[in-house]
Amino acid sequence: MPGAPSDLTRLRIALTVFFALDGFLFAGWVVRIPAIKHQTGASASALGLALLGVSAGAVLTMTLTGRLCRRYGSHQVTVVCAVLLSLSVALPPLTHSVLALGTVLLVFGAAYGGINVAFNSAAVDLVTALRRPIMPSFHAAFSLGGMVGAGLGGLVAGALSPSRHLAALAVIGLVVTAVVGRTLLRQEPPATAGPADATGKVPRRMAGRTRALVIVFGLIALCTAYGEGAMADWGALHLEQDLDASPGVAAVGYSCFALAMTIGRLSGTALLERLGHGRTVVAGGATAVAGMLLGALAPSLWAALLGFAVTGLGLANLFPVAVERAGTLAGPSGVATASTFGYGGMLLGPPAIGFMAEWFSLPVALTSVAVLAAIATLIGVATRRTTPD
Repeated sequence: MPGAPSDLTRLRIALTVFFALDGFLFAGWVVRIPAIKHQTGASASALGLALLGVSAGAVLTMTLTGRLCRRYGSHQVTVVCAVLLSLSVALPPLTHSVLALGTVLLVFGAAYGGINVAFNSAAVDLVTALRRPIMPSFHAAFSLGGMVGAGLGGLVAGALSPSRHLAALAVIGLVVTAVVGRTLLRQEPPATAGPADATGKVPRRMAGRTRALVIVFGLIALCTAYGEGAMADWGALHLEQDLDASPGVAAVGYSCFALAMTIGRLSGTALLERLGHGRTVVAGGATAVAGMLLGALAPSLWAALLGFAVTGLGLANLFPVAVERAGTLAGPSGVATASTFGYGGMLLGPPAIGFMAEWFSLPVALTSVAVLAAIATLIGVATRRTTPD
């Protein structure tokens, strides 16, 4: 089993690459959605239903992936899911109907959800072995991969058809998996200790308490992902519709949010080492509350952009911390539960904002992100003494 510093360093590099690859492939698909919509002739509502295939596939797969990780190992499952993700990203441009698109997106979503549970489980094992809170660095790699994938997609959109672009991404994904996946397949995950009695089994009372704590951390993930989904889908519209920003400036709003989140995650390890997990959740949640209230209610465009950036900084480390703590408590099953809650929040955010915008207004609806961040903060306060840092 890997235990030497060099082995653990190689594992960290390999996992970082897989996190970045995941963000890169997903962003590459997202930037070609308009072209795929035109190709399939889908209406906005029909496209929305097809896109639910990604979410449905991910949610349905996450719990199953936790079981597969326990049986076969998180490293093996990560590599298999990376292959499936790379192959399936090339499928959407081959479809010419909404039904076919929804079907292939179900496969893509299953691979996406599977790899997220698998490499987060592997990362939790590595964090435990290194005894350093490096989880945010992996999620920073995902964010950076997404920024590169989106930027590259924007550059080649005018020169390459969606089929050629996504086929090229598939080849890149398969090559990276073949090269880096060998590190994961050659080494077993670092040995970690869990709460067990003398027989090696988790006591029933501890198991019940652990399950409750995992759900609590899942709720933190849900609150965070709700904000990410809401900002991605509604942030630019708020700037354009309510603050009279041009489309180009409105697009900068989400870029400010995403860049700030990436910076926050890159500095997350140092922050966790200084404050600990509980205080980081409390400080991050409180920061997100202030940032989102400013971003949603400020009468000035530049104040709103500042609010978006502050929100990104605040939310940056909440999801990584939640997944890490859930995985430390319950292994792959904990990661699967927290990830499912988180993905549920990302699904819930955009439509919930839409309904509230119809009933009230978009700025008022966006304050729900601050409300969820406040709930995450309160959970962080309540659990600070319940779980050790």
